[in-house]
Amino acid sequence: MNTNKETYAREILSKDTKPVALFWANKYKNEAAKNWDLFYKRNKTNFFKDRHWIGREFEELSYSKQLGNSEADSKNSESQKTLLELGCGVGNFLFPMLDANPLLFIYGCDFSKRAIEFVQNHEKYTESRCHAFVADLTKDSLTQFIYPETIDLISAIFVISAIPPEEHSKMLENIKEVMKPGAIVCFRDYAIYDEAQIRFSKDGNHKLDENLYVRQDGTMSYFFSVEYLTRLFETHGFKTLHAEYVERETTNRAKEMTVDRLFLQAKFAKL
Repeated sequence: MNTNKETYAREILSKDTKPVALFWANKYKNEAAKNWDLFYKRNKTNFFKDRHWIGREFEELSYSKQLGNSEADSKNSESQKTLLELGCGVGNFLFPMLDANPLLFIYGCDFSKRAIEFVQNHEKYTESRCHAFVADLTKDSLTQFIYPETIDLISAIFVISAIPPEEHSKMLENIKEVMKPGAIVCFRDYAIYDEAQIRFSKDGNHKLDENLYVRQDGTMSYFFSVEYLTRLFETHGFKTLHAEYVERETTNRAKEMTVDRLFLQAKFAKL
């Protein structure tokens, strides 16, 4: 983000000084799963597009022999990888990955029961290739569903932002239990000063806490800084491999407008 945009964003955010009443802030946090369940009730499987782009952004998740996609690898059991997708939603990442990587096994979790039902009812869902389950990453131990230290890769794409920051440490300790030493977390999420954060601050009545906001539908979004994210992971026994802000221009065809978005992309390895 250039200096002028950052200065403008800081100015807008500095004026948003009145957070939502504590009662409502706690209500949104306590009813997060319920609100996401209602989101999927309204939108079913139609809201998010399949995430074919992820392989371009993370070589660890690319459609390549690294995940067992070559003929040679198909004969080598050591090339098999096990991936855990945090916040799998209705399978927009899970099923394209399974199609492209014949030896990949994916665990997918989400705290929306309705989202998991959509995944399990998908025509390509088979327990020999994937297992989807309902779990709140801040409350439910992943070792109930996955053996400890068996996961090679974790996908955390636009999901941790839905968790209030005071719960981030619990979430990290939870996923750490099922990761192999050296296993990698691939992270992408909303960055501080993103256009969505600026819009929330302009509108007012969205701020729950520092960098944490609530949408009209009751779902929440946290906006990350590189400093916060790297400190969080490193405090909990991870090594930062990469962390940077990524600017993307998105187009809203219905409104005939383009918007500059700001995301944070990072990779962390379990020590």
